[in-house]
Amino acid sequence: MLLPSLIAIFVWMLTDFLHYLAAERRYSPLTVRNYKRDVERFVAWWCAPKEGPRPFRPTEVMPDDISQWVLCRSEEGGLKASSMNRELSSLRAYFRFLRRQGVVEQDLFTHVPAMRTPKRLPSFVPESRMKGVLAECMEPTEAFDRERDQLIILMLYACGLRLAELIGINREDFSADFTTLRVRGKGNKERLVPLLAYVRERIMAHLDTISRQHICKSEEKALFLTCKGVRISRSAVYRLVNRVLAEGGVQGKKSPHVLRHTFATHLMNGGADMREIQELMGHASLQSTQVYTHNSIARLREVYASAHPRSKRPKE
Repeated sequence: MLLPSLIAIFVWMLTDFLHYLAAERRYSPLTVRNYKRDVERFVAWWCAPKEGPRPFRPTEVMPDDISQWVLCRSEEGGLKASSMNRELSSLRAYFRFLRRQGVVEQDLFTHVPAMRTPKRLPSFVPESRMKGVLAECMEPTEAFDRERDQLIILMLYACGLRLAELIGINREDFSADFTTLRVRGKGNKERLVPLLAYVRERIMAHLDTISRQHICKSEEKALFLTCKGVRISRSAVYRLVNRVLAEGGVQGKKSPHVLRHTFATHLMNGGADMREIQELMGHASLQSTQVYTHNSIARLREVYASAHPRSKRPKE
């Protein structure tokens, strides 16, 4: 962390920047917190050179300082390329904001490229395994918390929601006939997601349970509540998904985002158009959606290898 005397010098710039991210860019509180941490870490490093402490003056920051920061975090801090790129993105946004405010003039990042990251395919649950997970989620139950947990798994998979999007669902976000859901995504952008018949039925049943059992005792509008009637937390949903997928025999990563990847991959394998998947997932760029074509191609290779008569070597 910064020394108190150094914090006072640049705190007004950082405060304005964070307000800009939250109010104008509509970034989530978690994202704003990450940007704040990244900027503070860089400023603390810049203000503490070997020669002794110095106040933070953005106009004195040079491109070489950014390069040295990357080396320091990568080599001494052991930061992976993907994490380093995220920190660079935070700093780039911060200094771009300072340029807009007239605090600095030059673009420090013109010759600071992003670090190369290995291309990794999104983790997803195979359809055969997902059928078993869904079968468990379709079992009738009278218990509020079990019914809620089942619906969480169903909606993450059937709607391709991000964790924050799921947590943020309010009971008023459904259309009158419960055929569509209004989702607030990244940057507070809204999109409409269609609801399958079986998901729609489970949502309506869950709303009835909340009403009958008087779960919500306040003005809380959330769809997913704790037994005390407050909005469920991110960590609670994460633990739930991890447990359910583990019980279902899923190997590798087990998280809400894995179910989102599973949603997209299964749609791609089923022949859905990439533009449609982009819209359903709320991707700003088609490039984000294209990664699922790799999983689809891998699946096609498996089908080809197992089904095509010329794909097998002749028996000796």
